[in-house]
Amino acid sequence: MGVIAKQSIRGTIVTYLGIAVGFVTTFFVLTRFLTTEEIGLARVLIDAATLFIGLAQLGTNSSIIRFYPYFLSRKGNLSSDGENDHGFFFWAMVVPLAGFIFFAIVYWACHAPLSAWFGEKSPLFVDYYYFVLPLAFFMLYQSICETTCNVLMHIVLPRAVRELVVRIGLLILYLLYAFRVLSLDGFVIGLCLNYAIAAVINLCYFLSLRPVRLHPDWEYLRANPDLVRRYLVYTGFLIVSTLTSTLAPTLSSFFVTAKMGLDSTGVFAIATYMAVMVSVPYRSVTAIASPQLAQAIKEQNHEECSRLIRQVTGNLLLIGGFILLAIWLNIDLIYYILPNGATYASARNVVLILGVSQLILATFTICLTALNYSRFYAFSLLFSLILTISAILLNNYLVPLYGMNGAAMSNLVSYGMYFLLTVITVTALSRIRVVDTRWWLILCLLTGIFALNWLWQTYLPINNIWLDSILRSVVLLGGGLLIAYKTKLSPEINALLH
Repeated sequence: MGVIAKQSIRGTIVTYLGIAVGFVTTFFVLTRFLTTEEIGLARVLIDAATLFIGLAQLGTNSSIIRFYPYFLSRKGNLSSDGENDHGFFFWAMVVPLAGFIFFAIVYWACHAPLSAWFGEKSPLFVDYYYFVLPLAFFMLYQSICETTCNVLMHIVLPRAVRELVVRIGLLILYLLYAFRVLSLDGFVIGLCLNYAIAAVINLCYFLSLRPVRLHPDWEYLRANPDLVRRYLVYTGFLIVSTLTSTLAPTLSSFFVTAKMGLDSTGVFAIATYMAVMVSVPYRSVTAIASPQLAQAIKEQNHEECSRLIRQVTGNLLLIGGFILLAIWLNIDLIYYILPNGATYASARNVVLILGVSQLILATFTICLTALNYSRFYAFSLLFSLILTISAILLNNYLVPLYGMNGAAMSNLVSYGMYFLLTVITVTALSRIRVVDTRWWLILCLLTGIFALNWLWQTYLPINNIWLDSILRSVVLLGGGLLIAYKTKLSPEINALLH
């Protein structure tokens, strides 16, 4: 196993420890002690801050990964590991700050129209409208510092901060609020402080990895005007692209909040928490694979690009697919043991629809990464426009008709089109093979297990919910895993097991 495998495995282990904390928080604290409206408020505040930082970072996360290899050299004033970044990380810190200030002014100016849109169904969100700003600021620099650690090939501790420190902090906050140690105002303030702690830890860790120049190297920039021009053009492009693409992931939550109220947002949030588990592995894999992919694209090594992408898409389809199967085979049992589960079971189908959407996202995000790092990156702007416009139109049409199911369907259809266009473009223009025979075999195996599950539930129903879930999981999930292992659908996973 190389660096990708080792760092990805460690990062994934940390992530799933965080998932365990999140599981306890979501299924045994939130649903037991908080109302659906309070859950919805926490969700929409975090979604609003996530949208804000997507805009405020001005594409910095992608720029850091793509251009770090161009700024890195072994000449001049070297760090302890013999490398010079020419003040690259100064720009990584300053550009997002400028973006935050600009969009904070825009957000302040939009208070009246947004309050009117949310006010009728979700007045509680309007009460805490301005708390999005400090929350977004700390989330922004937590994310930026995590990316800087990624390019230095250290993802485990920043991942632990995001998945463990933040989640444990949230668990403590929810418990303090549940037992009325904190008021709702205190909870929201604590939410901001929780992400402030995470940002400070990531920043300190980044600064400890190696000596970095947190001031610009003007001499290097003057000596490389073409690199500066390409950086500015790429970042400018990402600013426009991000204005559209960051809207899509949060639109469903906002439409449910505005048209159905925070109660429905809370129910939708619990379904989303379950579905997001499907895409957890891709966070570690792409975080460590992206810098290596950027290096291969810089060197125009199409064979290495294809190998990396095929490896990532195949393994993520297999892992994510079985996670989705595990959730869906036990969905009725999950809602049965969930405190106040009958309240949240109305979103049962939302879990499946969003789960498929998350599986597509996890499998093909690496293709979007390849497109953004290639000379054809302008196509991603067009695709982002298509994604956002389709998501807005579909949510506006489907949410009033089908409620939460409509929001989930709009998410699936818009992301399906987005990644289909991305895969076609990467294959046609960059001469990169995205999938191979192994990928199709994995898809056939997963589809077959889903079909067998439907036949079992239709023609062999078992009244005991515990027995039904356990039997289907052992036979279908266990059998599928055995087939995947015996047929070596993932040589990398088999080698890890050995």
